[in-house]
Amino acid sequence: MHDFHFFGGGWMMFIWWFLIIVLVIVVVRALLNTNQKESNNDTPLEILKRRYANGEIDKEEFEKRKKDLLK
Repeated sequence: MHDFHFFGGGWMMFIWWFLIIVLVIVVVRALLNTNQKESNNDTPLEILKRRYANGEIDKEEFEKRKKDLLK
């Protein structure tokens, strides 16, 4: 009744879909791992500067924390 001629037919269709899903997972994990490595190399002062630049903290909080870090 149903002819499975997609990517080779029958079980091959499931194998191809499995491989495609595995490939997507590997690529996503690689991208996430790259982002984590880059952010782990930041010093506390660089993180503080980035938070201030993004508007997460105000100038008063920035100066207070900067003073604590430089002690």
